[in-house]
Amino acid sequence: MSDDRVLRAFLTDEGRLHTIPSKHAKLLVVLDHLAQSFEPGQRYREAEVNEILQRFHPDHAALRRYLVENLFLTREDGVYWRSGGTVEV
Repeated sequence: MSDDRVLRAFLTDEGRLHTIPSKHAKLLVVLDHLAQSFEPGQRYREAEVNEILQRFHPDHAALRRYLVENLFLTREDGVYWRSGGTVEV
């Protein structure tokens, strides 16, 4: 399944997640999409990360944890930054 098909399967027309994928490969596609909401090189407080992720799904804590566990975001001393995901050139 292409990345676009995965995103169409899990995102509403408004861009919100109606469900978090349980299959890891599909979860990675969704997490990469979410990681695009974070600017490379910028630092975010946890409240800012939560606010951004809340736009996609009410369980922002799970999304934040998945982003960190799968190396899309790095967390240190309560500060987060984007450390993975595709970057458009």
